[in-house]
Parts: sequence; C-alpha cells; structure tokens
Amino acid sequence: MHAGDEGALGDRFIVESGAAARVAELIEPALSDRGFRLVRVAVSGREGKTLQVMAERADGTMTIEDCEVVSKEISPLLDVHDPIAGAYRLEVSSPGIDRPLTRRADFADWAGHEARIKYAQPVDGAKQVSGIIEGISGDTIRVATPKGERQIDFTNIASAKLLLTDKLINATAPLSTEGADLIKTEG
Repeated sequence: MHAGDEGALGDRFIVESGAAARVAELIEPALSDRGFRLVRVAVSGREGKTLQVMAERADGTMTIEDCEVVSKEISPLLDVHDPIAGAYRLEVSSPGIDRPLTRRADFADWAGHEARIKYAQPVDGAKQVSGIIEGISGDTIRVATPKGERQIDFTNIASAKLLLTDKLINATAPLSTEGADLIKTEG
C-alpha cells in the first residue's frame, strides 16, 4: 500500500529537532543503503533515555529480523559519532498500525483512513484536527471532518498519525492466515 517514493512524495516533510535530528541525519543514509526508509526518530526520558528509531522497507513492511538488521547497522554509527549525551537504550521498531505520517506519500497511501493532524500554527483557534484523509492536492492535504472538508498546507503540519479504527485493522490484516493454527502458545 505504498505510492511511489520518487521526489517530494517520498521525502520526509516532518523532521526531528535537537538530538533526534542529529541521529536522523546520521542514520538515514545507512538505512537507505540497506533498503530501509526512516520514518521517525524520538528521544524520550531524562535518566535512562530511550532512542526510538522507526523504520520500514519501501513496501511498508518491517519484520523482527529487519529490526535486528537496522539495529546492527546503526549501533556502530551511534557509538562512533555519539549524537546523544549520556547513556540511552536503542529501540528499533516498525511504525505500527497507527503509524506516524511523515511523507506526503503516506497521506496518499492511507487515503480513506482516519488521522489526527497537529498544526504547527493554530487554524481558527484549533491546534489539531481529526478526520478521514481524502487525499493530497499539490501542497495540501484534504481531510473530511464532521465540520466539513479541511485543506491543510503541508508546511503547517507539526505531526500526523493514523488513528486505530476497525477499517484500519481490516486494511492491515494479513492476507493469509495459513499456518496460524500451527502456532503454539504457552500455558
């Protein structure tokens, strides 16, 4: 479920700041060389910091094995360049079902699904809007809300993420459950 990644559609328009930006700048080329796209970098906590790196393959998938590959690829870069002061725990993950939307292509890919978009600058007194992504037109995203369609300029999006709905769960369900009956559970 991915639109082409060429040009502006595939570029991340939501970028990090501070230590997370330094990490993103450092690791994004290495991830790209290994066939992964950086989705987001976040640094959380004071004592016992966590560095969270979300990545995916071009087709939107990310297995546990892929997480291991990414971790092994970026750990030496982080050790050598030391972009974060102090100790931290590295956490590599997929974007998940209620993923952040960081590329224009994400909005095209997930048209028809519900998202929450936080504005960089309030619009008509609102700091955020939730609604169904209708699509993108040039430099704007169209969102259907209970109050009507909103057109949001990409430059005014601080963050965006899909909202967990039954429709999203159904859209991301595995295409096949073959072998599911063979899974053994403990207990």
